[in-house]
Amino acid sequence: MRPLLQRLLPALCSAAARALLARRAVPMALRPAAGTERAGGDARSAACAAPEHDGLENVQQKKIFKENKEKTLQREEPCAADSVDSLMAEMPFVDTDIEDECAMHATSELNIKKKRKRTTGRDVEEGIERKKKKNKQHQPNYFVSLPITNPKITGSIQAVQDAIIQKDQRLSKAMVCSGSLHVTMLVMHLSSEEEISIAVGALSDSKVFVDNLLKGKRVDLSFQGIDHFRNQVGFVNLAENDHTTLLKEIAETMKMIFQEKGIMTGEERAFKPHLTFMKLSKSTELRKQVKKIDSSLYEDFKNHYFGDEILHRFDLCSMLKKKQPNGYYYCESSIVFARQLLNTHVSNKE
Repeated sequence: MRPLLQRLLPALCSAAARALLARRAVPMALRPAAGTERAGGDARSAACAAPEHDGLENVQQKKIFKENKEKTLQREEPCAADSVDSLMAEMPFVDTDIEDECAMHATSELNIKKKRKRTTGRDVEEGIERKKKKNKQHQPNYFVSLPITNPKITGSIQAVQDAIIQKDQRLSKAMVCSGSLHVTMLVMHLSSEEEISIAVGALSDSKVFVDNLLKGKRVDLSFQGIDHFRNQVGFVNLAENDHTTLLKEIAETMKMIFQEKGIMTGEERAFKPHLTFMKLSKSTELRKQVKKIDSSLYEDFKNHYFGDEILHRFDLCSMLKKKQPNGYYYCESSIVFARQLLNTHVSNKE
């Protein structure tokens, strides 16, 4: 018996080794349960003899199989995560920082805002240009003038102008020539021959109303003292009296008549009659050199009496058309009053 065992032992050991290796090669999920392995080949016989025990073993096998399957899945999960990471690495934005992305977005918005600002700036500039063009189209180009023809007044003003020029030669460009001296009653913009014709009619119609205001009286306008508008314009004042008050009533009446004809007549400010003899706006070059007229230049004439002008004529004059040889403005029409009598007549194209 012993010799037989000695001969079989190597073979049995070899078979056991092969079985062990085969067991290690089999997946965990397919390996038999520990209890089943111990039962060996007798398990089938024991199962036939005891069915209750067989049911218990099946439950245990199913439980062990489920646990082994979960462990297998757990070992496979890292591989799935590695696969996702490798796919993400192939995406073009993988190295892009979110802060950089936000910065680029903010920069993009800033560029858009700048572009909008530039566009808005252009719109504003274009709007200003359109407004300037519109204002230029409606700037006054005609006015109703009360001409100054008394040589005493024109001579006195010439003396003041000479005295100022002696102190500041640059202001020679600011002086109004004696032939152009006048008192402005109202201003307007006339854009066509039709509107000029309407304005001529309005001036003609106004003489009746002026006659009613005058009531046969002579109007003597006294010019005394010098004043200025914001140190840009120098002018001679009209002395405040009943005659000056009447002139203001005439100006308001004429303004109403022109407006009823559809002619807009300048600003709504109260009428302030004055006789301009000097203004910086006469020369663009001068305005660059002189910002303000020094009032001390005419200090000696601030209360000077220049003389009286008898109201005898109103003219509708152009600011832009060529002046007459004597320096006075181009007249479209005039209404003339006798210097001492109330008789009136209309003179066109004087």
